[in-house]
Amino acid sequence: MTDTPSLPLPSDSREQSVLDNLLRIREQLMLLKQDRTTYVKSSDVMPLYEQVVEQVKLLNDMRAGEPHEDSKGAHRDHITGSDMLWPLTVVPPVDRVLDGCFQLLSLFFMTIGRNNEAPAAYALTSTIKRLLDHLIEVELYSEKDLAHCSHTLERLREIVKNAAGSYSPNFLTFLSNRIEACQTLLTSLQNRLARLGGDLPKIHEKLISILRSISLANTRAKFSSTEVARLQAQLKEIDAQRVDGKFVSANKEVPAGNEEICELLERCLVWSNIVLERKGVFPEAFSSKYQTLVEIRNTLEKLSLTQAWSLRETDLYDYQRQLDKIDESRVNGNFVDAEGNFAELYVQRTLLYLIRRSYGYIYYLMVSSEPVSEALLPVYNQLQTLRRCLIEVKNSGGVSSPRELYPYSMKLNSLDNMRVDGKFLVGNEIPEGQGSVIDLLSECFELNYELRIAAESEGEE
Repeated sequence: MTDTPSLPLPSDSREQSVLDNLLRIREQLMLLKQDRTTYVKSSDVMPLYEQVVEQVKLLNDMRAGEPHEDSKGAHRDHITGSDMLWPLTVVPPVDRVLDGCFQLLSLFFMTIGRNNEAPAAYALTSTIKRLLDHLIEVELYSEKDLAHCSHTLERLREIVKNAAGSYSPNFLTFLSNRIEACQTLLTSLQNRLARLGGDLPKIHEKLISILRSISLANTRAKFSSTEVARLQAQLKEIDAQRVDGKFVSANKEVPAGNEEICELLERCLVWSNIVLERKGVFPEAFSSKYQTLVEIRNTLEKLSLTQAWSLRETDLYDYQRQLDKIDESRVNGNFVDAEGNFAELYVQRTLLYLIRRSYGYIYYLMVSSEPVSEALLPVYNQLQTLRRCLIEVKNSGGVSSPRELYPYSMKLNSLDNMRVDGKFLVGNEIPEGQGSVIDLLSECFELNYELRIAAESEGEE
C-alpha cells in the first residue's frame, strides 16, 4: 500500500469496527484498481461507495455531540461538520483510511465516466488544496495558475449544487466545505497579485516563467549550462530595466508591489547562480528521494501526453499517495536526511519543485479526464482523432472530390454500426458517456457531410 503502512488504534475503541470495515473496503477498491482484465463498471463501484457511506453514518453517530477538537488540538473533519478546518493537524486513523477510500472512489467515478457527479469532486479538491498550500509556502505562482484553479472550483461548485437530491446532504456539505477551504486560500493568493501596479504583473509573470524553466533544466537527465545561462541572461535584461534598483513606470513613479518584484528578481538571480554552480549534481544523502520524485514527474509527464490512450484515472492514486508521503515527511517544512540533518537550499528548492510539478500534472490529468467510461474510450478516442482530421481537411481548403472522403466515411460508418438500438454496448452493459460519444459521432458525420457537399458543388461548377 502507498498509504500509511501501519495505523495506531483509534482513540475511541468504538471506532475500531468502522476502521476494520473501511480497511476491508479500501482493500477491495485497491484490488479493483489493479484488475486490468476487464473494464470498471458502475455496478463494480456503486456498492463499494454505498458501503463507505454507511460507515460514515456509523462514524458520525459515534461522534455526535463530540467537540470538533481532540486532546492534541487537532480539529476533526466530520463529514457533517459545517465548521470544518481541513486538513487536520493530527489525522485520526479512521479519518485517514476514510480519506483513502473517498480518494479511490472519486477516481473510480472518473474512470467510469461519471466526472460530473459529486463524488468525482473529492480527488480534485485534495489536489487543488495541495497545490495552493505549496504556492502559499514558496510564494511563486502566476495569474494563469490561479485563474485555472478558480475556474475548476467554480465547476465543482456547480457539480455539488446539481447533485442535491442524488447524494446525501451531509456528503454534499462536506464537499462544499472542502471547495470553500480551497477558495479561501485561492482568494488570499489573488489578493496578493492584485496589489501589483503598472507593468509589474507582466514582469512577475515573466520571472515566474524563467524561474520554472531554470528548475526544469536543473532536473533534466542531462544538465545544460548553456540553457541555464540563456535564462539567466533574460533575468539580467529584466534587471537592467530598473532605475536605482527600482522598477519605474513611464511617468517615473514607482508602482505598488515594487519591493516584492525586486525581491523575486533577486531570488531568481541567486537561484540561477546556484544551479549553474551545482550543474544538476545532487547530494548522496537525498539522492534516493530525488530519484523517486524525478521518476514520478517523468511518468506523469508522459501520461499527460498520451492520456487519452493510456490513463486509467485510478492509477493517479498511487502517485498521489507517494507524493503525499514524501511531502508530509518534512520537518517544519524542511526535508531531512537519515541522520536528521536539514537539507540545504539547493536540495530543498529542487525537491519542492519536483513535488509541485508532479501535483500539477495530477491536477491536469484529472481536469482533462473525459466524462466517458473507459469501456467507451477506444471509440471516443478514435472519433476525437477523426474529428481533428476532418477539421484539418476543412481548414486546408477541403477536398477536390467526394472520393477523397471515402476513408473517413468508411471509418464513421464502421463506428456507427457498432451501436445497438442507438447505444454503444460493451457486453451487455451500457457504459457511461453515451451522450458524449454520440454527440462526437454526430459532429464527425456533419463535418464529413459539409466537406462532401462542398466538393460536389465545386465539381458541378
